[in-house]
Amino acid sequence: MGHVVRMTATGAMGITFVFLVDAAGLLWISQLGDPTLVAAVGFAFAIQFFSVSIGVGLMIAATAMVSRSIGAGDREAARHQAGAGIVIAAAIQAVVAALVVLWRHELVGIAGATGDAAALAARYLLLTMPSLVVMAVALVASGALRAEGLGAKAMYVTLISGVVLMVLDPVLIVWMGWGLDGAAIGLVVFRVMLMALALLFAGHQHGLIARPAWPQLRVVWRPYMAVAVPAISTQMATPAGNYLLTVVMAPFGDDAVAAWAVVGRLTVVAFGGIFALSGAIGGIFGQNFGARQYDRLRSTYRDALLFCAVYTLVTWVLLVAATPFVIRVFGMTGQGAEVLRAFTHVGVGGFVCVGALFVSNAAFNNLGRPGRSTLVNWVKDGVVSWPAALALAGLFGAPGVIYGQALAGVIVGALAALWGWRFVGAVGRTVPAPLDVRPSAPYPNPDRYRRR
Repeated sequence: MGHVVRMTATGAMGITFVFLVDAAGLLWISQLGDPTLVAAVGFAFAIQFFSVSIGVGLMIAATAMVSRSIGAGDREAARHQAGAGIVIAAAIQAVVAALVVLWRHELVGIAGATGDAAALAARYLLLTMPSLVVMAVALVASGALRAEGLGAKAMYVTLISGVVLMVLDPVLIVWMGWGLDGAAIGLVVFRVMLMALALLFAGHQHGLIARPAWPQLRVVWRPYMAVAVPAISTQMATPAGNYLLTVVMAPFGDDAVAAWAVVGRLTVVAFGGIFALSGAIGGIFGQNFGARQYDRLRSTYRDALLFCAVYTLVTWVLLVAATPFVIRVFGMTGQGAEVLRAFTHVGVGGFVCVGALFVSNAAFNNLGRPGRSTLVNWVKDGVVSWPAALALAGLFGAPGVIYGQALAGVIVGALAALWGWRFVGAVGRTVPAPLDVRPSAPYPNPDRYRRR
């Protein structure tokens, strides 16, 4: 439990601070007095969520490979895997960014945006999407730090970058009067800082990244993508669900969509610890799996579930108490205020089971069964969440979207946690150890391929 808490706490401090700065940026935009700007951020966020989730899936794959190699004592393999993972992730995200930029107007239209909100959301995407490439590099390098157990260094990457963004946002958005463009520029600078610091710590200070040659990329490609494809599919379920729920929320007007954007930022700020938990225990699972310490897999899973339950209950109490303050600060009225109250008083409770779903995802992804994570996440976000939100929105209006989302999380999260518990308990016993993702072929010596 001590290791789980330490790794999670360092990850939570970094990720929560970044999300807090992001929410502060939305607050600065709301101070301009135009709900259309906040709604535009909400529509753009629904689309950005897809692309960032692809990057997270690529990071999960790199962390799984690198942590297993470290646990097995093969540090050289881990270095090559990290370097190749960076190159592959950057190339994939370059393609994603180009496609989103090309189809940005159609994507925001499908999300339900119209008029000025649609034009502003499309412009925001145009300015920010190219920086996905540098963010992909940052995520994989940070994943290498966590795979090594260097949670504090991974935390410094996000903390320092977040401080820069916290200073830039009010200057660019308000003082210089750039509004939404200022928020977009600040996000790009933030991502560049993430990349620079992650490469400094992981590559330069700790030697966790080797510059791969083409033959090494070929060796790593198949085992890396064997984990990355289902991990990306898993991560895509959440933005797909968020996108569908945004479509359900859109007919209730800009006030409701603006509140939905605030709820999205509030969720990641309040539950940064839960999001960090999933990433933190991934490295713990991977190292102990590589070392064949199966009892530690089971204790990690148990302790993560306990941490998740306590964290959620404490956060629930705090958010209920903070509801009037948040409504006042963001100037929400009518439907918007109702949506926020529905989230803080009811929706938050669903994270007891949603967090358990994240724990099961970490176990499945890092112990060789990533397809199971894909299945349970798509059942939650693609099968259960949308019809539940649609039905409850018909009964309760805009707050019904929050109720439907929470109901889906409770049902599927509880089932996933039970499935993960049974799986982890059987690893090394009745269930054979999952296949390793390290390539069977040796890593080529790059000197053989250089011209002399």
